[in-house]
Amino acid sequence: MPALSLGSAADLRSHKRVATRPAPQKNAGSNLMLEYTGAACGIAVEALSAELRAGWFYRLSLTGPISNRIHFHPVDTRPHRLEEADAYFRGRFRFAGESVDVAAGSVFDVAAPSPAFAEALHGFEWLRHIEAAGGEVARKSALKLSGEWLERHARYGKPAWQPEIIGLRFINLLAHGRFFLANSDLVWRSRFYVSLRNQARVLARTVPHAPEGLPKLHAAAGLTLAGLCLMDARAASQGLAFLVEEIDKQILPDGGHVTRSPEALLDSFRVLSMVQQAIDAARREVQPHVRSALDRMAPMMRFFRMGDGGLGLFNGGGESDSRQIESLLDRDDAHGKPFAHAPHSGFQRVAAGKSLVLFDVGAPPQGAFAADAHAGCLSFEMSAGTHRLIVNCGSARHHKEPWFSAVRATAAHSTLTLADTSSAAMLPEGWRRRMLGPRLLARDGRTQTRRSETAEGVVVEANHNFYEPMFGVQHERFLTLSPRGLILSGVDQLRPRRRKSGRNPNLAFAIRFHIHPDIRLSLAHGGASVLLKLPNGEGWRFRCDSGGALAIEESIYLGSGQLRRAEQVVVSGHVRDEEIAIAWVLEQVGAAGG
Repeated sequence: MPALSLGSAADLRSHKRVATRPAPQKNAGSNLMLEYTGAACGIAVEALSAELRAGWFYRLSLTGPISNRIHFHPVDTRPHRLEEADAYFRGRFRFAGESVDVAAGSVFDVAAPSPAFAEALHGFEWLRHIEAAGGEVARKSALKLSGEWLERHARYGKPAWQPEIIGLRFINLLAHGRFFLANSDLVWRSRFYVSLRNQARVLARTVPHAPEGLPKLHAAAGLTLAGLCLMDARAASQGLAFLVEEIDKQILPDGGHVTRSPEALLDSFRVLSMVQQAIDAARREVQPHVRSALDRMAPMMRFFRMGDGGLGLFNGGGESDSRQIESLLDRDDAHGKPFAHAPHSGFQRVAAGKSLVLFDVGAPPQGAFAADAHAGCLSFEMSAGTHRLIVNCGSARHHKEPWFSAVRATAAHSTLTLADTSSAAMLPEGWRRRMLGPRLLARDGRTQTRRSETAEGVVVEANHNFYEPMFGVQHERFLTLSPRGLILSGVDQLRPRRRKSGRNPNLAFAIRFHIHPDIRLSLAHGGASVLLKLPNGEGWRFRCDSGGALAIEESIYLGSGQLRRAEQVVVSGHVRDEEIAIAWVLEQVGAAGG
């Protein structure tokens, strides 16, 4: 293949526009002040409401039918781990990257090391692992833990009775509780089902107060499942009404999740699938919102799958378990194929031969939905066959600072960083973050994208101007995947916009290509190119034909949840007054004709 020249960018500009997505993203200070005020009022009201809910008069209002069994058990496709069950049997509990050892007494008497740990513990996230272990030891262990919880938390209290945690508890109990509840002591079981009735009543009143996003979806889905599986018609109707609202808010027209996270989409898809199972089992006539959402989400799940069957790493999402994804998609009757462009989610997908590229061409999500979002605009991931090649660093939401913030920065993504500054800012530590959460704040700007097919392959162009308010520079990226998937060529353009005050400063840029830790890198041709060796022996070569200095630097990878050392290819340089274009090529060694 001939060397890619700077003129390639101008040639690409002549391609016919297929799709353009302006995406103005604003978080004005006045809007934030309104949110701070609302959050403060909400905290005050919630503190008073919590006092009332803990009183005896409130408990008297928790009336309604009490079930004596679970009438339907939805299938939870998440993987179970027998080593986790064995750890629970020995008194070791591991959740959200934290661990607690209990030599005597109950884990519910130990101070939780983090809110995420407490959520998993009180949400009964341990139950599916214990169920999978099977046998009498597992049954007694689940009965013991559930009994300890009931003894300490039968009445309202935090965090155990927060709506999102009650929702999780219902989801886990209804899917995995049969093996230990069926033959339990009659008196204890009666107390347990009274508690489930009370929890459903409290949940129906508190769903609106759950945090936005997945927590509120879990709360609404848990209430719906409680109503359908425990034959509580009122709870079912209330839960479905809340769930319809959340589907409308959270599931985009193209099937993506409003957070733009593939893993959040997977979790939503799993929970809504469980609700649909219960609806089908109850033969209940309802609005088609759940089924319609699932029909949109299934193709989007396929859209985000990389060559190894896991998910792309965008906006706080990890790889996830490919078996769980496959199991969920096997239940999709429509078997909808992934499309090429997800305009509402803001992603492009290009596949050819054994190669696959996912390209983030969207702006950050808005407001509270940006709590886990990453500043990865115009980043991409690529897999070659079943091997991940180009990646983003992944999610560190269960890791403490500085990792949590570090992997959300633009530099942790396979895209261009200007002046060592992220394309979107994060709320800093302090009272602001305590009030609104660790959300990402998009700068004023927009993204645009277009797609075309040429003799050289599929070409996707995207640009954003999030750097323009600070530096007066726009970033535009062209990606071209050859027809056989053997060559990925790219051009990164920086377009300075002169300021009224005069000349632009001399700005450093770095174009980063984070490499999966299973790939081995080495400089070649006197440092003019980089060789990448895959675990199967296949070789790829990266070269930058113009506009920057090439180097290999250290990186990290958190896609599987564990921190792994990795490497990155970095092209660096400077931009000032003149537009520059940095052309680069990633090609399979020995490729001919692309």
